[in-house]
Amino acid sequence: MDQTILERAAKANVKSPIISVELTVNGRKGTYELPAWMTLLDFLRDHEKLTGTKKGCDHGQCGACTVLVDGRRINSCLTLVVSKDGAEITTIEGLGSDDDMHPLQQAFIERDAFQCGYCTPGQICSAKGLIDEGRARTREDVRELMSGNLCRCGAYTNIADAVMDVLAQGKRQ
Repeated sequence: MDQTILERAAKANVKSPIISVELTVNGRKGTYELPAWMTLLDFLRDHEKLTGTKKGCDHGQCGACTVLVDGRRINSCLTLVVSKDGAEITTIEGLGSDDDMHPLQQAFIERDAFQCGYCTPGQICSAKGLIDEGRARTREDVRELMSGNLCRCGAYTNIADAVMDVLAQGKRQ
């Protein structure tokens, strides 16, 4: 039986202070009562059921958990949710939909920039952040600025192609 982190903590009788946190997640504002030790990744997956954000290494080394906080890309596995009180969180689910894809989502499809797809949400969120940062000009810039997002399938060439397509089109959305 797959238990959430909260269910496992309750079963282990772990006591933690509960903190009130106000967040805007994918455009929806809310106030949450959460354990002080809960990571943003666990909040998104277990509490909000936004499972597009992936748990990879849980050590900030793979980038599968990358989301945008106030427009900046972060590893959600290394971030305590209580430290982001008042923040605006954007996950892959908040970037676009099947009917209205973000240009990066469309470019990833067109360039076949994924194989197994596990890293793709983090790759796309990271790409959105780097485009908005305005520092990437060349393919080498993209590869360097996205070096924290690993792809075990090795789709790096197609990922860089997709990001360069969006950069060339000037689409930021």
